[in-house]
Amino acid sequence: MAFLIHGVTAEPLDARFANSAAYGDLLASLLPFLAVAGLRGNWTIATTLVWVFNLLGSLDLMNALAQGVQFVLNGHSGAMYFIPTIIVPTLLVSHDFIFLLLIGRQSPERD
Repeated sequence: MAFLIHGVTAEPLDARFANSAAYGDLLASLLPFLAVAGLRGNWTIATTLVWVFNLLGSLDLMNALAQGVQFVLNGHSGAMYFIPTIIVPTLLVSHDFIFLLLIGRQSPERD
């Protein structure tokens, strides 16, 4: 949501980027709580919730990266520069590890 706050970035960001990034991030930050609740409660749809969270979170990151390259001018991210340089790569690696765990969980057991 910080992308929507004036003064956090050097210049106001293009709404085509800022709105989708902010609300996509909001959704992607709420879904893991639902997935964790499902896992802790042993819900039958818990694994599906983790898949949904991981897929939507990954798509949100890739969409934000693509739109950021297209709509955010160099140097206009101001104090938010650390998000695409540090946070996004870390989140992508985290999503990759979760995908690996999910895929490993779906495969048949080996002797």
